[in-house]
Amino acid sequence: MSLWQLLIFGALSYFYPAFGAEGNTSQAIVGASIALWLVHALVLMGVRQAAIVNVVTTIAKLAPIFIFIVAVLVAFSLPTFNIDFWGAGVPALGDVLAQVKSTMLVTLWVFIGIEGASVVSGRAARRTDIGRATILGFIAALCVYLLVSLLSFGVMTQPELAGLPGAASMANVLEKAVGPWGSVLVRIGLVISVAGAFLSWTLFAAEIAYRGAREGMLPDVFAAENQKGSPSGSLWITNICVQLILIVTLYANSTYLALFYIASTAILVPYVLSGAYAFKLAVTGEGYDASESRGRDMFVGALATVYGAWLIYAAGPNYLLMCAILYALGIPIYWWARQARGEKAFTGIEALIGVAIVAAGAIAAYLMWTGAISAL
Repeated sequence: MSLWQLLIFGALSYFYPAFGAEGNTSQAIVGASIALWLVHALVLMGVRQAAIVNVVTTIAKLAPIFIFIVAVLVAFSLPTFNIDFWGAGVPALGDVLAQVKSTMLVTLWVFIGIEGASVVSGRAARRTDIGRATILGFIAALCVYLLVSLLSFGVMTQPELAGLPGAASMANVLEKAVGPWGSVLVRIGLVISVAGAFLSWTLFAAEIAYRGAREGMLPDVFAAENQKGSPSGSLWITNICVQLILIVTLYANSTYLALFYIASTAILVPYVLSGAYAFKLAVTGEGYDASESRGRDMFVGALATVYGAWLIYAAGPNYLLMCAILYALGIPIYWWARQARGEKAFTGIEALIGVAIVAAGAIAAYLMWTGAISAL
């Protein structure tokens, strides 16, 4: 979640340069820490109250996006859009297939969290709304991303867009189209938008750990609730970890791109395993009625598995190896939770997989220490 802080304070650097374009200076980390614990206090007041604030921020961020699309559409230049459309004049981009592969992690990153509705579905008044909201939200987000991305190529060339700072590139595009006020508008909208996203992800992360503890995957301390019904145990532990990551970000001088590459790769393995398990259930019929058709679910499960495998290939081995460190750290916590319940943590094969993950994490840590691999 420290990614959200980097975005917020990277955008605010336009008004206060000490925050730095990447939002990772000491001043930005202090500001991000204050924001973290303010959001923490808000969530402790109750999940429903936090959700209301999230709705307000969602509505507030739509206006700058709409203005951006209209303004850039007016300023759109077809000759600029057509300049080297296939990237042949920029050899570093590679061919079309290479370009598609190189953008896979970015594409994955912008849609991470679409599955979040199912995580908090237990708190919904009507569970039937979850699927509908997920699909509509995905379609709406996809249309916005397409419009913002494609229209920008009609205002600035590919090399110009590639040279923009990652934290607020949309602001620079609108500034090119309409002047300085456009940059100010987008940056204000970005701060509102990311603040709302940060609130959502705080709820999301705490709820995942809370549900994991309720199902015996994490120690019972993660399942504690306060009088408002908020998952206080998982919330405290999660945000303490975020605070530590913020401090590490300061000393490691990590950038937004570095963190989102790692975050995107970390989710790949669960995605692939989820798709494979859905395919397995559809094949075996487990959980299905005898008369229920399973063809569609087989297809969806197989497609999700293949797509996830392609994403892992596109990510490359370095990021996956670095993520093994995160997986390795979770193994003793899982073992602790199972032992506390008097249950066996691993079968023989699972134990071997666990050992392999720990070994991969140790190798990754050594390679990062020596500089053989890095996030960028």
